Amino acid sequence: MFLALREFKHAKLRYFLVGLIMVLIAFLVLFVSGLAKGLSSDNASAIQKMNADYFVIQKEADNRLNRSLLSEDKLRDIEKFAASQSTAPLGIQMTTFTKKGSSKQIDATFFAANVNGVLAPDVVEGRMINNHTTNEVVADHSLKEDGLKLGGHIKDQFSGKTFKIVGFTKGESFSHAPVIHMNFKEWAAVHNLPADKQMLFNVAALKTSKDKAQLIEKKVPGVAVIDKSQALKGIPGYQEEQGSLMMMIAFLFVIAAFVLAVFFYVMTIQKINQFGVLKAIGAKTGYLARHIISQVLLITVISLVISIALTYGVAFVLPNSMPFDLTPPLVLGCSGMFLVVSVIGSLLSLYRVAKIDAIEAIGRAA
Repeated sequence: MFLALREFKHAKLRYFLVGLIMVLIAFLVLFVSGLAKGLSSDNASAIQKMNADYFVIQKEADNRLNRSLLSEDKLRDIEKFAASQSTAPLGIQMTTFTKKGSSKQIDATFFAANVNGVLAPDVVEGRMINNHTTNEVVADHSLKEDGLKLGGHIKDQFSGKTFKIVGFTKGESFSHAPVIHMNFKEWAAVHNLPADKQMLFNVAALKTSKDKAQLIEKKVPGVAVIDKSQALKGIPGYQEEQGSLMMMIAFLFVIAAFVLAVFFYVMTIQKINQFGVLKAIGAKTGYLARHIISQVLLITVISLVISIALTYGVAFVLPNSMPFDLTPPLVLGCSGMFLVVSVIGSLLSLYRVAKIDAIEAIGRAA
């Protein structure tokens, strides 16, 4: 470390430029990672947070939850193999509504569930509805940006029904639309179902073991059982959106490795004579290797600290409507990857130092 610090002091501008490039690359990786996680939550947080292990859907639905249709009879067939307490039907419907006193249309997703069961959301403001209330719903807090408040009324454009918002949840969205939770009584009213007609659901969520999930898929005709990751990939645009962003992040890591490798290799070539002299006076290859790795890691750590501070600073001024979520585990994961990539990028320089012949290097210096 002593040799590395002396060299930093001697060539400030050179290492400043290397560090600046690393800061920019690390900042871009962190920002895109936060954007990817933010978009993922904005697209599927209601499913990600759901207290379920598996989802039973219609076999022909192609893993799309909103394409599936399950009847009450089918739900009873499923409950023969899984306890009713661990089986929760769920209705999903994309909708458009207007708030009272305004003609502005707002997109949302209705989620219908047993509000006393495992799929009941956490209410952060106001109160929760029960299974018998009428014309009352619980909405995601993001709708406050559209001017909705507790006690406010919204009108569903498809059914014409008016609902009162009695509570707000946090971080509940589906397909980039805020989720509005209702009970099955209102779900039937929205679909104008007569009392003698079976109710239709989209999904049966399961809190059960893998063996029971496979048994249901095998024994109940016309259904497929998928896990949460498969359900997320079935949300329109989710897989394509995340795949594109993950590819960008991967390329940024590759670019970072190449940048470090090229910079340090060029600097190593420029210092071959000095390394040769050090070897001639007894410096071991391992000592010189530790010097190079110390330089790389020190530059990387300083660059990461600056880029993390810069990213959180930019995130602080971003509008609330922009889906951005940079969590500490995500920052630690990206930082760890950067350290690994930095060490990999220094391997070319380490190889060159190991091959230096002291006598030949001193001869060139003379």
